[in-house]
Amino acid sequence: MYGTIKHQGKKLAFSNRIKLIKPSSTMALTSKANEMRRQGDDVLVLTVGEPDFDTPQYIKDAAKKAIDMGATKYTSVDGTPELKEAIVNKFKNENNLSFKTDEVIVSAGCKQSIFNMLQVLIDNGDEVVIPEPYWVSYSDMVVYAGGKPIMLETTYQNNFDIDITQLENCLSKNTKLLMINSPNNPSGKYFNTKTLTDIAELLVNNRNIFVSSDDIYEHIHWHEEGFHNILNVAPGLKNRTIVLNGVSKAYSMTGWRIGYAAGDSEVIKKMKTLQSQSTSCASSISQAAACAALSNECKELPNMRAEYKKRHDFVVSQLNQIKGVLCKETDGTFYVFPSFKEYINNHDLTDDNDLAMKLLNEAKVAVVPGSAFGMTGHLRLSIAIDMKSLEDAMMRIKSLLS
Repeated sequence: MYGTIKHQGKKLAFSNRIKLIKPSSTMALTSKANEMRRQGDDVLVLTVGEPDFDTPQYIKDAAKKAIDMGATKYTSVDGTPELKEAIVNKFKNENNLSFKTDEVIVSAGCKQSIFNMLQVLIDNGDEVVIPEPYWVSYSDMVVYAGGKPIMLETTYQNNFDIDITQLENCLSKNTKLLMINSPNNPSGKYFNTKTLTDIAELLVNNRNIFVSSDDIYEHIHWHEEGFHNILNVAPGLKNRTIVLNGVSKAYSMTGWRIGYAAGDSEVIKKMKTLQSQSTSCASSISQAAACAALSNECKELPNMRAEYKKRHDFVVSQLNQIKGVLCKETDGTFYVFPSFKEYINNHDLTDDNDLAMKLLNEAKVAVVPGSAFGMTGHLRLSIAIDMKSLEDAMMRIKSLLS
């Protein structure tokens, strides 16, 4: 029976909570691709949202120095004073946002910050509005917190723009939170100041609704407008906005596991309480490295961003050469999210999951089905891989699908 295991003749039941969520699709496909690699298959993995660049040397040097100085003990649950001060300065200098250190918490990755925020804010029956497409973990995290995800539909034809009327129709007396991710994973969509202003004007009079702004791809951004989040256009929402970020994507520090959140001091205090009973502090060495990352100019960052854009342009042009595929340019991130709807409809394929398995088994290219992100008929391809591998992947995909 689902939800039980046999142990010495007895059935052990799992919690109802864990039955509500499913494994991450990106991790599942990456695991399958890696297993095929171990068996000798030459698989190109375009599933992982992880920079292929090394962590900049000055950041690694800071970590080595921390080790040599014996900074290897527990830190405060919510982060070292030095890192929290660096985060406060980052917000001030890069985002023109003012936070105090008691309005900031450091976690073991941005993912933990999001999880903690939802556990603190969401109660049974609370509704959370999530624009589609969305990062795979959002909906399951909401469900695990006891909430109900309310999906805000967008379309590829309209470049995933948020229709304010549709957003208003999604709101109810039970709405507790709107989750914004910009630039967006998987679509690369950036919500410009006009869209953010329209959203803010709608929320001003809905005083019980919080907003989360997931800015993790802030620096991997090539929209003509400089990066803004909702607090930049609506400072009045500060007391009910939680800004989420981390060093993983911009500084190529995924394995260092440092994320952070900033918001109302009472919200942050509750997140700290939860964290004190779960993971406690993040790694002391990683915090020292993150402090260096945020406190110094990262000369590698513009070069990494330029390389992502170069890869983006190449992949978009290659995919658009396949009949039945539409791949629009993105505003940032290191993903492209093309539509294969016409191709699927014109071939003997059931859906995007079927197409993803065909690419994996026959072309030996691993991608993630768009349905994992709430958008059927699409595939997400990571361009966080060297150009030679991307050229090989595009050749394989074109050869199979053409």
